[in-house]
Amino acid sequence: MPFDPDCVFCKIVRGEIPAAKVLETPTAIAFLDIHPIAAGHTLLATKEHYPTVSDVPAEVMGAVAKELPRLAQAVLKASGAPALNVIINSGRESGQEVPHLHFHLLPRQAGDAVRVRWPRQKYPGDEMEQVRRRIAEAVG
Repeated sequence: MPFDPDCVFCKIVRGEIPAAKVLETPTAIAFLDIHPIAAGHTLLATKEHYPTVSDVPAEVMGAVAKELPRLAQAVLKASGAPALNVIINSGRESGQEVPHLHFHLLPRQAGDAVRVRWPRQKYPGDEMEQVRRRIAEAVG
């Protein structure tokens, strides 16, 4: 899946759409989000088109993820934030708006307006073991 001609991130990679790039390697590109949640909100994407995390070959994911520590340090330093969220939304139902694999690096400040709290629940009966078994079998 090298490129999708309709994908906005593929257009950024090809230089058809301008972007505020902060990092570029043979496999990855990072740029500021045009609708930031906070100043410094950065997107780290694959250069080739892979819609979701489950579509990316392991070697590509490794090369892109390798850039996370360096990019996170730069975002923290530049934004002055003491913390950040690193988020991947994978699939429309998860909140992914652009179907091209990307990480959000979101600078965080104490008391900011972002709320990242998931509702927690417990597995009833032996459901945890059943789910664990199905995942383990699917992993191979």
